[in-house]
Amino acid sequence: MDRANRTVLSGFVLLGFSDAPELQTTIFTIFLALYVLMALGNLTMILLINADPQLHTPMYFFLNHLSFIDFCLSSAIVPKALETFLLGRSHISLLGCFAQMYFFLALIICESFLLGVMAYDRYMAVCNPLFYTTTMSRERCYGVMVLVYTTGFLTSLMHTILAGRLSFCQARSINHFFCELPTLLQLSCSDTRANKILKVSHAGLNTGSTVLMILVSYTYILHAILQIPLARRKLKAFSTCTSHLAAITIFYVPGTLAYAQARKTRSQDQAKLVSVCYIVLTPTLNPLIYSLRNEEVKGALRR
Repeated sequence: MDRANRTVLSGFVLLGFSDAPELQTTIFTIFLALYVLMALGNLTMILLINADPQLHTPMYFFLNHLSFIDFCLSSAIVPKALETFLLGRSHISLLGCFAQMYFFLALIICESFLLGVMAYDRYMAVCNPLFYTTTMSRERCYGVMVLVYTTGFLTSLMHTILAGRLSFCQARSINHFFCELPTLLQLSCSDTRANKILKVSHAGLNTGSTVLMILVSYTYILHAILQIPLARRKLKAFSTCTSHLAAITIFYVPGTLAYAQARKTRSQDQAKLVSVCYIVLTPTLNPLIYSLRNEEVKGALRR
């Protein structure tokens, strides 16, 4: 494919939920409401954690970054999606499309690794409380987060650079409400084997390592809880992990369903509906999950 075909394309057209034009206004209203709730919830959580000295612990340090990542993730997608829903379709430049894809991939990977780190944090708190403070020191927590962000953004950069070498010819319409790597690969009229190999290998490595960390951590946590003689103490120990387990569930289950659907002969709109879960619903629900049953957060709100 010659270079002219690559440079002729000035951008793409996002179609949103084009199969249901009568619902675009309703979808716009729902997205806007969820985005406002997401912003209020996550920004409030960030302000509380940074303002209250009692919340300056490793668990809340990681929760602070989870709220930051969730806010950035939604903000990378939702504003342009709102324009698409309001107008029925919207134009996005080539640079804007790749920027959206880059930040979306980077932040999704960062959140995945962060959830794994938070599982290890809960393991140390429940199974090794005497060594918790020294193991999860401030310096190590900062070092872990540097590693999380570096891994996420470098991995995404590799995908973005490789995608930038693709030819798109005259195919301009993206049947989605944001620029996603699998959708761009479908539009390309050049060889995408290298992109797909990189995608599968990174997905297996990143997801496999974080899921393994979560499973191993919670296996030890469950074993430790079962060794506690009193039911009340068992419940108290388990309650420290319920919020994180809920966050893991709402992050991994919709994402797994979304990519499973993409490989089946189902409508693209079904995949889009599942994508809504981890782009809007997950960032909106996370601050609620960590605050509704958390007495420390409630106390910080009262103060």
